[in-house]
Amino acid sequence: MGPPLLLACLLAPLCARGASPAQPGVTVLGSPQAWQQHEAPRRVKRAWVIPPISVSENHKRIPHLLVQIKSDKQQPGGVIYSIKGPGVDEEPLGIFSIDKFSGKVFLNAMLDREENDRFRLKAFALDLGGVTLEDPTDLEIIVVDQNDNRPLFRQDVFTGRVVEGAEPGTCVMTVDATDADDPDTDNAVVRYSILEQGAGGMFSINATTGEICTARPGLDRETMGVYNLTVQAADMSGDGLTTTAMAVIYLEDINDNPPEFTKEEFSMEVEEQAVGVDVGRVFVHDKDLSGSPNWLAKFTILEGDPEGAFAIRTDPHTNDGVLSVAKPLDHEVRDRFELTVSVQNERPLEPTAPASPRALATMRVRVRDVNEVPVFRENPRRISVLEGTPPGTPITTYTASDPDTRQLQTLTYMLLYDPADWLRLDPHTGTIRTKRELLHPSAFLQGGWYIALVLARDDAEPPLSATGTLSIEILELSPQHPQLARNWSISRFNVTHAVLAVLAELPEGLYSLPLLLRDSGTPPREQHQLLNVSVCHCGREGTCEDSVLAAATAGAGITLGALVIILGSSILLLVLVGLGAARVRGRRRALRKGLLQRSRDDLRDNILNYDEQGGGEEDQDAYDINQLRHPELFSPRVKPPLRRDAPISSATPLTPRKLPSGPSDIEDFINEGLEAADSDPSVPPYDTALIYDYEGSGSVASPLSSIVSSLTDEDQDYDYLTEWGPRFRRLADLYGQ
Repeated sequence: MGPPLLLACLLAPLCARGASPAQPGVTVLGSPQAWQQHEAPRRVKRAWVIPPISVSENHKRIPHLLVQIKSDKQQPGGVIYSIKGPGVDEEPLGIFSIDKFSGKVFLNAMLDREENDRFRLKAFALDLGGVTLEDPTDLEIIVVDQNDNRPLFRQDVFTGRVVEGAEPGTCVMTVDATDADDPDTDNAVVRYSILEQGAGGMFSINATTGEICTARPGLDRETMGVYNLTVQAADMSGDGLTTTAMAVIYLEDINDNPPEFTKEEFSMEVEEQAVGVDVGRVFVHDKDLSGSPNWLAKFTILEGDPEGAFAIRTDPHTNDGVLSVAKPLDHEVRDRFELTVSVQNERPLEPTAPASPRALATMRVRVRDVNEVPVFRENPRRISVLEGTPPGTPITTYTASDPDTRQLQTLTYMLLYDPADWLRLDPHTGTIRTKRELLHPSAFLQGGWYIALVLARDDAEPPLSATGTLSIEILELSPQHPQLARNWSISRFNVTHAVLAVLAELPEGLYSLPLLLRDSGTPPREQHQLLNVSVCHCGREGTCEDSVLAAATAGAGITLGALVIILGSSILLLVLVGLGAARVRGRRRALRKGLLQRSRDDLRDNILNYDEQGGGEEDQDAYDINQLRHPELFSPRVKPPLRRDAPISSATPLTPRKLPSGPSDIEDFINEGLEAADSDPSVPPYDTALIYDYEGSGSVASPLSSIVSSLTDEDQDYDYLTEWGPRFRRLADLYGQ
């Protein structure tokens, strides 16, 4: 049934047009006249024009007849048919073949549209001699698509990231799949869906585009940091073949959790005098991503360390707070510290994070006592000793102090370095005496100084020791005073003071000691100074019993001439002070008297005299207020000048009247003044323009009033008020044009 049906399909166009075998130029296959007609017009016959042939891919009945071709030019010996092109004699070979005598074209292999969606062949018709009977015609074979390909995702695992707390509708990523089937058919229309994403349904996918977005609020990295979604792609608009892939979504951390201490109190201890050592750690917990800036903590000491003896830093690996010693600690000064420490993140919390109080903890640090090295408070110790000081003379006591005041320890001393063997040291008290007479000059002196080293050692286990330097200045004694060195000694007490000691018992009296004062500058400066010392019997309070004699004779080193000068100067100063005070008192009395006198003359209570100081540099002609107090003293002796605003025929004003003698006469005084003013022709009426000052005819100033220049408002031009700003806008509206 196959060949007749194909032949009928080829003849269908002819039948549709109403063609018949008898029509000229038209040949119908199977008609005897078609093979015998040789005079037809020269054109391509309808039977030789082959329409495109469609064949489904994956056709399993092989060989399969596709079409039968016929030539209108039949020869007695027959026609030889052949085809050429891809699938025949070109790659891929052997797919199509033709029966050269019948013209039947067969499909010999299964087709795959995804490899070749169509084949374009050439068909030839030859006689037995190989002469071309017809022009080659096209034979196009179209491969019809079948849904034989599943959608394929571009990758097996898709990865996306989104910050925790993202709002619904926030897009994370897009998954996409491809289908090798014909894109113009439903075989390649892919739709996406999420098969599995765990509890919550936090994400959704766009079925057409494959875009995955957040569907609900509440993404919390600390609760679930990774979401694994199983996504599906199906062709035929979701009803065909399917495939799946994984979509992994990571939640990015934000700082929504503050650090918290693991406990409220931490205890630790450290040895005293240790600097830069770590004391201990405080532990915190932060739910944010470990190792991120949102997780990294920052510690602060708030209270308990006013001197800054401690420092705290953050261990970047563990996020612990490490407390260390910044300054030496002294157990004897303070043996316990209670520090209040706070913690927060390096980055500030997100505004969406829940509010929480600042995390605080208490760190209790105990300072452990250890044996400390003895300390010479004055090192080096500098003293001065006169040459020739006899052996056995105590020159100083050089001791050290043990910082371990809470430990029962004893210090002992020894001479570590005494090159001339001049000194003897008491091992318990630290008192240094001369062992032999000190000589000057000597080979052991360095610039007049003798250097010795003293060693102080405690009795702890193990013992610790310290070394102090003793610098002794050997003062060269003057030949006139050879006995002074045997009776007196002087030693340095501090930078500004020295200690003078008596070495032998001396009789009462006044002693003058020559001293040599020398500083430590470069070069050193020195000065000879005479010191007067009074030797007497001391009373119970430590003062000389004969104090008058001691003060008169000793004078604390001040001569009689100096005392006379000081006393005379004091007396002169007192005299000058007395004279000055008397003069000031006299001026005050005179001033008070003047004020009282003027107060008696002043009868009016509305003017008070507070003393006239003048108007300063600017006011050189102050107004004399006495004209108001005593007008009768200022009566005009000459004819006063006429006022410019008075009539020319006005008379001279009357002399000032006598003031009332009592309060009861004030009314009469006022009435008389009014009557005199009314009868005075030189006084203008109250409603006339008064001239308060006349500036002259050449004044550049404009008049203050327009009364003289104009009598009506119509002559005035107020348009300039509009230029004065918004404050004068109302006036401009009232008086403007």
